[in-house]
Amino acid sequence: MTTDPTGLHLETLAIGYGYDPAQHQGSAKPPLFLTSTFVYPSAQIAKDAHRVFFNGPVDGEPAGAYIYSRLNHPNLDMVEKRLAVLDGAEDCAAFSSGMAALSTTLMTLLRPGDSMVYSRPIYSGTDGLMNGHLTDYGIKPFGITDAVDRANVQAAVDLALKAGPLTVMMIESPANPTAATADISMISAIADEVGVKTGLRPLVVVDNTFLGPLLQSPLKHGADLTMTSLTKYCGGHSDLLAGSVSGDAALVRRLKQRRTTFGCHLDPHTSWLMLRSLETLSLRTERSCSNAAAIARFLADHPKVRAVTYLGFLPEGSPARAVYERQCKGAGSTFSFKIKGGEAEAFRMLDKVRLAKMAVSLGGAETLICHSATTTHYAVPQAQREEVGIDDGTIRISVGLEHIDDLIADLSQALEAV
Repeated sequence: MTTDPTGLHLETLAIGYGYDPAQHQGSAKPPLFLTSTFVYPSAQIAKDAHRVFFNGPVDGEPAGAYIYSRLNHPNLDMVEKRLAVLDGAEDCAAFSSGMAALSTTLMTLLRPGDSMVYSRPIYSGTDGLMNGHLTDYGIKPFGITDAVDRANVQAAVDLALKAGPLTVMMIESPANPTAATADISMISAIADEVGVKTGLRPLVVVDNTFLGPLLQSPLKHGADLTMTSLTKYCGGHSDLLAGSVSGDAALVRRLKQRRTTFGCHLDPHTSWLMLRSLETLSLRTERSCSNAAAIARFLADHPKVRAVTYLGFLPEGSPARAVYERQCKGAGSTFSFKIKGGEAEAFRMLDKVRLAKMAVSLGGAETLICHSATTTHYAVPQAQREEVGIDDGTIRISVGLEHIDDLIADLSQALEAV
């Protein structure tokens, strides 16, 4: 895997890009800057720092001096530079959580009276924001139930255009928790067509959390912004909260300005932890994906499992398979499976797991497992859950780094309770 501007592989860029030891007294690793404010050497430098931050640099002018850590700080700069190059973007804005990144993005791009479309299923926090809080401001969301089918996407777009200016197309691919895919290139092409027709091109925002920058690059397929809950795979240790949005520098600048007002920046210590985590992202991705493939095969052959939504099992020749092969570099390590039965059988199985940890979230070193309908998607109405394939027998698993034999043995004994 390679990317511009350096020609280096992503695995290499994840380890050191954005940090220069020569600028920090030769420290091999980034120092932690635990300060809330920064001292100016002169009044003119203070003025210039504020001018550059609020108005932007002119004629290639370098970034101004640091002002205050809610605005920017050295550790945040390092994280954003590294994430931007991993995402293949001009710039990146890092936030205090994935939901902070999402909320800031949508509240920056949308205005009262606007409409938007979104892929389904989608993370319940995203669903709640769009169909709850944003509707309070007169924003009208319309769901896409098959984001690889052009006619289905176009139908949602047509409804949205009748309701108001279509300004955002929010896509999560693969989707949480069913791993449903979205054709980013096709959706971006439809956005272009809307722009020609109406004079306003909707921005395509892709939630890339389930695969992350090493396995999928939404910007290369026409997306305007790629969003990641860094809490998951990029953080990788279930010990921090963070989120990011990458894209065109001018667009990301708008998000950073709104972030300053909302106060949801990524703090110095978490930024420092994120730099640590990114160094092992490629190794963790390789191991977790290998484990997930083996567990998916085990579950698919188990007599008490009726379906597995692992991306690697998409039928050959299907539209979804074609999108997966064109768009993704791997299947990831979080997917769902459906046991024979409903909530009671799922609960019996989950109460028997010993090694896998019953918890929400994903992408940590440890394997996590949960019952989607009563945890991550509890707030989504039952009819809406079931319409997109989340029934009472659906269990989501995020496969970690443990020995594969131990993981399979644990799941095998737990399934005996079904």
